[in-house]
Amino acid sequence: MNQEGNNKEILAVIAGEEITQEEFDLFLQAVPREQQGYLSNPQFREQCLQQFIALRLFAKEGKEMKLDETDEFKSMITNAKRDILAQMVMQETMKSVSVTEEEMKLYYEANKAQYQRGETVRAKHILVDEEETCKEILAEIESGATAFETAAQEHSNCPSGSKGGDLGAFGRGQMVKEFEDAAFSAEIGNVVGPVKTQFGYHLIKVEEKNEATETPYEEVKAMVQRTLLQKKQNEAYSAKVQELREKYEQK
Repeated sequence: MNQEGNNKEILAVIAGEEITQEEFDLFLQAVPREQQGYLSNPQFREQCLQQFIALRLFAKEGKEMKLDETDEFKSMITNAKRDILAQMVMQETMKSVSVTEEEMKLYYEANKAQYQRGETVRAKHILVDEEETCKEILAEIESGATAFETAAQEHSNCPSGSKGGDLGAFGRGQMVKEFEDAAFSAEIGNVVGPVKTQFGYHLIKVEEKNEATETPYEEVKAMVQRTLLQKKQNEAYSAKVQELREKYEQK
């Protein structure tokens, strides 16, 4: 194959028309984002090339069939041009949108609550089907006849029973409401229950509580940037639409 610079390399010839590396690279830019990571795979790139060649073959056949002279084709071309022009104007509008470090810090300070680490508890529980059984287990634990963890291993219906009932740390919204309310209001080290939920009756022992804390700016900087940039882009889009309405819409 001839080669005139890397991006001018001729990959195939279809009815006398050359397909260059440059054209293929443009085609690859349209590959769905979730497949972009595969582009370094030679087999995947070859599949893409064969697909690109097939499209050119179909296009050549369409030309032979004079489909480009039909009203349907002309209408589609008109619509495509309009869509491309609209996209290009939107791209030009967004080019001027940027976010400064100062704007990001001001936004973070004004919206710190959005970037808080919520309060969490670390707890263990015992789950049984009957309330009376739950009360009996509680009495054994409170009397010192058995440890909470041992009772969980012996009686709990939850898979966590094998770990002494340990659920690890969790925040609000991760457990059913009745369980969550009891766990977050319990004192560390005390066993509370029976607590009834849709799953049965629980005994809950809170091991640790962590209050909500502010997340440092540097940890959420990228998130702040994305949020603020999206906000400014939306504002720029709305402003441009209003400008164009005033310019082109008939009164």
